[in-house]
Amino acid sequence: MKYLVMVQGTQADYASMRGDASAQPPIWSEDDIQAMFAHMGAINDDLSESGELVDAYGLVEPAQTRLVARGADGETVITDGPYSETKEVMAGYWVLDCASLERVTEIAARVTACPVPKGAPEYPVVIRPIGEAPEEV
Repeated sequence: MKYLVMVQGTQADYASMRGDASAQPPIWSEDDIQAMFAHMGAINDDLSESGELVDAYGLVEPAQTRLVARGADGETVITDGPYSETKEVMAGYWVLDCASLERVTEIAARVTACPVPKGAPEYPVVIRPIGEAPEEV
């Protein structure tokens, strides 16, 4: 079965990774960034070798996003991000093809072990099974 494994973050997290000073979270050093990339790269390498990796990407900061919706009058409403009503956003994802929910949970637990600077927020990893279209009869 295929699963979507999502990691979360906030606009403040992206800013601190860029070195922008903010009250929370702490600023990431170049060593912190490299440790994160090494950790995630090792996971990607292992998943690629096992044949479980379908796709994976980190996403750009929420400030570069856009929300497209239908307004009450039926017209399209376009809003630039980030959005004050949403704190956490999807920061990256994997699409995995795993034998079981237990296996993808093991992978998600490994993702949560990603090194972060002391005092940085840690977010849960979200696992969502991907539905498959029914076979035509």
